[in-house]
Amino acid sequence: MLGSGFKADRLKINLRLAMNRLKLLEKKKTEIAQKARKEIADYLSSKKFDRARIRVEHIIQEDNLVEAMEILEMFCDLLLARFGLIQCMKQVDPGLSEAISSLIWAAPRLMEVTELKTVASQLSNKYSKEYGSLCRTNEIKTVSERLMKKLNTAAPPRILVEKYLIEIAKQYNVQFEPDLTALAEVPPEDNHDKKTGGPGNGGFGCPYPQNSELDDPVGVYEPCAFLQPPPRPHISPSIPDIPPAYDMANPPPGLVGEPRLYPKPDYGEY
Repeated sequence: MLGSGFKADRLKINLRLAMNRLKLLEKKKTEIAQKARKEIADYLSSKKFDRARIRVEHIIQEDNLVEAMEILEMFCDLLLARFGLIQCMKQVDPGLSEAISSLIWAAPRLMEVTELKTVASQLSNKYSKEYGSLCRTNEIKTVSERLMKKLNTAAPPRILVEKYLIEIAKQYNVQFEPDLTALAEVPPEDNHDKKTGGPGNGGFGCPYPQNSELDDPVGVYEPCAFLQPPPRPHISPSIPDIPPAYDMANPPPGLVGEPRLYPKPDYGEY
């Protein structure tokens, strides 16, 4: 039954607790990653390049995990800001579909944040168990693509590993010669700034046009003339050939001045 077992207060409390835990984990993992970078710099200075590359893969995964936590923290904050919509609407609000489905999807994949399990359970109770099941498998196609990419456990591409090593070497002033064959690889498509809001491609999820006329080289364009008013013809004001019959120096009474002084016509008596 829709909304059966849903407790609004419990959802709100666990959203706040999840945000607090996410912030603590982000700070902790960032500090650990910074120390690991110093260790990688020591490997580079000791010419232990293979060991350094393995350690960099761990750093990349941790960086992705921190970014995923930031996304989930933002979604929790969004649900708290629009909590009234969750309480009053029986169906999922389109503006919250990405946040709700992403939190349900991430709960079993981020066991460090135990509060997410309660959040996902309450959201499933609110919108039905079937909806929760569709979100966990992303059959509903509204889970954040960026979040799924950041929580992907696949090995990072070689070109990304080399770029990390280059930046670490620069940061700690260590001599390092990167693998040119790895740098020559085509980098994977980066959807870092793509935020999809559901299957409708609304808002920031609108795809960029492909092979459109905008891809043609820009040429030289003439000024837009149709938006300008047409030129006014230069016509001199006409001067009457025959002067007025009366003398302008001595105009008749009532002609110059207020209109009410004009003489009234006499229509006679009827």
